[in-house]
Amino acid sequence: MARDMMTKVGEFATQLEQGLGGNLVSFLLYGPAVRDEGTGDATTLLVVNDTSPSALRPIEPHVANWCKKGNPPPLIFSFREWRSSTDVFPIEIEDMREAHILIRGEDPLAEVVTTRADLRRELEREIRGKLLQLRTEFTAAASDGKALGTLLLASARTFFILFRATLRLVGEKAPQEPGALVAGIAAVSDLDATCFDWILQRMAGEKNANLTAYDPVGDRYLLQIERLAEFVDSFDVTSAESAQQQGST
Repeated sequence: MARDMMTKVGEFATQLEQGLGGNLVSFLLYGPAVRDEGTGDATTLLVVNDTSPSALRPIEPHVANWCKKGNPPPLIFSFREWRSSTDVFPIEIEDMREAHILIRGEDPLAEVVTTRADLRRELEREIRGKLLQLRTEFTAAASDGKALGTLLLASARTFFILFRATLRLVGEKAPQEPGALVAGIAAVSDLDATCFDWILQRMAGEKNANLTAYDPVGDRYLLQIERLAEFVDSFDVTSAESAQQQGST
């Protein structure tokens, strides 16, 4: 990770700490910046004891200034909300656990536990919702090669999060490197890994050919996401856990 990233996050953390005082429980950096992904977005989580408007008012100018610099606003949870959110946000929690840096306070991930059943429910909902959104945007962008390429790159970053969650669902370790991640999800769900080559090359900074109107790359990509949704829909958590238990005895 770039040193300037840690410097700017550290400065923001100091502002939050000074504004919140004892109300601050945890502040961590997670996601793209920690994984050294192309966007480098400084996505952060802030956990506090009191989330009332008056309690958060001292940090409002600092958060506003942070966002004006192009950074996403921190996710803000109360400590109580965070501890009770494992059944609602298992994808996000486990994704944070795999790639995060604690900046201030105590590690909010140390004592939270998610279940495979909760992961399965959220994953199905997220993949179906993101697939519907992708299909709608794809229909509008397919006739414009530049717009289509932009759409594929943006959506892939979201679906890679869901790829990692799917690998966790089936009991596999989720690689951090995009190419290995695609290979891993293809191995367990019978996706065609070659359909992601153009996206992986662009993410790696390679100067491959621009997409054209109605490019087959887009058609093949959409088909693989549909197959992923079908795989998750048909995944049986009970059978998987039973097989895992038998294998460990």
